[in-house]
Amino acid sequence: MVTIGYAAALEQLHPRDAVDLAQTAERSGFTGVMATDVMQPWVPAQGQAAFVWNVLAAVAERTAGDVGPGVSVPTFRWHPAVLAQASATLAAMYPGRHWLGIGSGEAINEHVVGRYWPEAPERINRMFEAIDMISKLFSSSLAGKDHKHSGEYFTLESTRLWTMPPTAPEILVATAGPVTARRAGRHADGLITMGGTSEKVGQLFGRFAAGAKDAGKDATAMPRVIRLHLSWARTEAEAVRNAVTEWPNGAMKFSKADLRSPFEVAQIAKLVRPGDFAGAMVVSADTEDHLREIQRYVDLGASRIYLHNVGRNQDEFLRVFGTDVLPKVVH
Repeated sequence: MVTIGYAAALEQLHPRDAVDLAQTAERSGFTGVMATDVMQPWVPAQGQAAFVWNVLAAVAERTAGDVGPGVSVPTFRWHPAVLAQASATLAAMYPGRHWLGIGSGEAINEHVVGRYWPEAPERINRMFEAIDMISKLFSSSLAGKDHKHSGEYFTLESTRLWTMPPTAPEILVATAGPVTARRAGRHADGLITMGGTSEKVGQLFGRFAAGAKDAGKDATAMPRVIRLHLSWARTEAEAVRNAVTEWPNGAMKFSKADLRSPFEVAQIAKLVRPGDFAGAMVVSADTEDHLREIQRYVDLGASRIYLHNVGRNQDEFLRVFGTDVLPKVVH
């Protein structure tokens, strides 16, 4: 069975609202919560940037589904050992429910600590070194042993995580590129992507499966996760307005990893027009349009999908989709 969860965009949601909406999502039939790990919103109009681990703990305490960050970056704001400790603690508190989503980072969140911002190949290499450290720290800690690391980018003195769950959290890697997808298959437990054309997503899943096979793993048992942005509202005009005003970054057809300020993004957003969302995300008042998009990813082999409606009409979205969309998805 494919599971469909709620993507809580902490760029937009006050943390109390995020917790309340997570409970609404569960009552509406959503299976879990992916929450963004951000230091700033994309544009000032989004208005929030809560600390994801506080929010995840509060959500997990009040719901029964899966919870995880979509995604954390263990390379700039976070040292891998600190992120591993945060993840292990949450998993110890809520066994079997927490997964750790990891990405290579975007300057708007990571460059706030003032460090040199490297090009994409280095960011990716940093991420995979961090994943290796976190994985070994998890496994060593579960075995009651210390772990130490001296790599190209990170150093860890001999230590262990003293608070651990019965089993280590799954590590899911976010990527949109086929080379990184294959590395994720070899080194991680699952894949997260933002979606795209059927050809692109099919290729990513295929490369991920090839990487898993390289490592002697069964890709069919590994999570293939889609975080799906959409704009739904009661009227077409409102759905379009929500997309343009609340999530203009979703229509920017270029890498945003090097943008550093919400105010900088807002200047670029002035150029966004409703037609720019075509092919980037579904903007529609018709729930059938959104159902077809969700079903497309199910048919491509996604095992988990988290839905992010970009408007402020979150409560209504969750209730309507719980009634009119989720029950119609063919697994």
